[in-house]
Amino acid sequence: MIGTKSQQILDLAGAMLFRGSAVNKKVSVLSGGERARLCMAGLLLGPFNVLVLDEPGNHLDVETVDTLAEALLDYRGTLIFTSHDRSFMKTVATNVVEVKDGRVLNYLGDYAAYLAAVTREIDDADAIDAGVQGQRIQPVASRKPPPSGRTPVHPSSARTERDIRKEVTNLERTIAKLDAEKRQHNSDLLAATDPAEALRLHHAMTAVGEKLAAAEERWLAIQDELA
Repeated sequence: MIGTKSQQILDLAGAMLFRGSAVNKKVSVLSGGERARLCMAGLLLGPFNVLVLDEPGNHLDVETVDTLAEALLDYRGTLIFTSHDRSFMKTVATNVVEVKDGRVLNYLGDYAAYLAAVTREIDDADAIDAGVQGQRIQPVASRKPPPSGRTPVHPSSARTERDIRKEVTNLERTIAKLDAEKRQHNSDLLAATDPAEALRLHHAMTAVGEKLAAAEERWLAIQDELA
């Protein structure tokens, strides 16, 4: 039993990038990222059958987030988490719960399946809306003026829920693309040895980060429109 436990610790240490002599490092000399991985390893080794993680990628470097995602794949309990990290969600999620408009919707399948389901819902809504609009079109001569005292409402005067959901989907695609670019720049920066190239990558990553922050801010603002 003791040997099995020791092997489990070593296996998880390796998964958390503690290999070779790094296994014997003192906690006092660990970097911030290493300490974060150590804490996560402690949670995964504990006697817990449920883990609740709120934005686990916050304040962690890319390498640590990727390592955590891979380690969580071997966790045999129930994992409940919130995250804006598309890569993390794609790796870890096996079920997506969407809380919106006072409703809780359960989407079976991973994050890719969730996006596909949302896209189908939008396409179906488009088809239905197009059919309704087609039925509403009348010849100009047969159109009647609105009743006295009432102002006609034009479709272009207000955004429909379908339009808003479309923008949400487009924003999520943009966020996923920018997030991937940022992660790539970060990986390249960590591997860069030339100072000039490192500076260029830093500026590129900063620019992408600003675009990503703006897109995420817009995404959050739209949620208020749907609320």
